Amino acid sequence: MENLTMGASLKQPIVFELEGFDVPPGQGPFLFFLALCAYMVVLLGNGVVICVIVMDRNLHRPMFVMICHLVVCDLLGATAVLPRLMMHFLTGQKNISYLPAIAQGFSVHTYGVAIQTILGVMAYDRYIAVCEPLRYHSIMTAARLHSCCALAWMVALLLIAVLFSFHMNVPLCGRIIQHVYCSNRSILNLACVPTPISNIYGLSMSWSVSTGVFVIIAFSYIRILSASFKKRQTDSSVHRKAFQTCAPHLVVYVLYQIASVIIIVSLRFPSVSQNIRNFFSILFIIIPPALNPIIYGLVSKDLRAGILKIFSIQVMRVCHKQ
Repeated sequence: MENLTMGASLKQPIVFELEGFDVPPGQGPFLFFLALCAYMVVLLGNGVVICVIVMDRNLHRPMFVMICHLVVCDLLGATAVLPRLMMHFLTGQKNISYLPAIAQGFSVHTYGVAIQTILGVMAYDRYIAVCEPLRYHSIMTAARLHSCCALAWMVALLLIAVLFSFHMNVPLCGRIIQHVYCSNRSILNLACVPTPISNIYGLSMSWSVSTGVFVIIAFSYIRILSASFKKRQTDSSVHRKAFQTCAPHLVVYVLYQIASVIIIVSLRFPSVSQNIRNFFSILFIIIPPALNPIIYGLVSKDLRAGILKIFSIQVMRVCHKQ
């Protein structure tokens, strides 16, 4: 199927065709199994984390509430892409209608922005926890905590809503989306007319969010390092406490940035094969959601203890029934 020539505007209902992966004959079921395993890892890891935090009252604290928001964000990104990708591998289905395409693109972009705004809020929380420990509970009240989390989501949703508002009344002259999932730019590349305002807004938004979050995180960690060095004279364990408090957050942020850079770099080399580019794009959706629960579970003693506690209770119940 080929994209239509300029001026031949499509009429609703529009059905796109995702370029997707070039699957060798007979390899579809195997790739479906790999994608299913990846999705199950994401669901299981994030599901365990959120269930333990909800069930264990000792974890009803600001840091763990923010981890729940991060988990929801990870599930949003993975669920927007992986189920349809599995269907592509299993049945070869590449078609997607207009509204589901917009919904998928909106979800993927919201995931990309919300994970950064939530990490920015988490950096502010860690700054207060380390630099103002005696005033922490008076500053990070339940009302302020929920306000910060709601603001992180509202900023992401508003920015992406504006981004996709540029799709209104834009005539489309092609059906083939040259990507493995739908995005704002992959859809607008099919427009019959140039879309410079959308391009400028998208680049400005991406730069502003990335730079703003980086500044917040850099400021927070510079202050945290400064405070830990000052307190080291009176408390030799302050470095260890600061590391346990901040390391998971910093690792998650760096992991997300690495995944983003890999995608950007792969898109700058046209000679790279279609499957390689698509694979790197999928890593952005799979790797952070799959590894984030492991990172927080390994580093956070409280979360690890909560997981073991809930697991032991469930095992005892099963044994008791038998």
